[in-house]
Amino acid sequence: MNDNNKVKIFLVDDDALFLKSLELEFLDNADFIVETYSTGELCIANLSHNPDVIILDYQLDGIVENAMNGLETLDKIKTFNPKTPVIMLSSQDKIEVAINCMHHKAFDYVVKSETAFVRLQKIISSIFKYQKMEKQLNWYMDRM
Repeated sequence: MNDNNKVKIFLVDDDALFLKSLELEFLDNADFIVETYSTGELCIANLSHNPDVIILDYQLDGIVENAMNGLETLDKIKTFNPKTPVIMLSSQDKIEVAINCMHHKAFDYVVKSETAFVRLQKIISSIFKYQKMEKQLNWYMDRM
């Protein structure tokens, strides 16, 4: 988390309407800094901005021909910083897609729907609870 206690989120989706609506939801309903990107390449180019969480579309094939898809982008994010939590988004409601995302080290998988924003908020909250517990555990383990 950055200095002013706002969570920095990258939203990466090639669907401009969905991307804008999700950005507005985050800005209107919580204390977030939001950066939006329409391609995986743009997301990767800006990883030095140190996002706390990345919400990444699975497809990413609607704007630029031969653009990286979501899994390729996820792999590059994890190469840059394995600890950055990435939540995958997709309109595909298939268990195989979700499992594939988890194999690529996504933190979670959310199907695009009317309730996606609420689910994303809950997952982000879980991420920070998990990170806090991990820090506490490491602190105790260092003292043993």
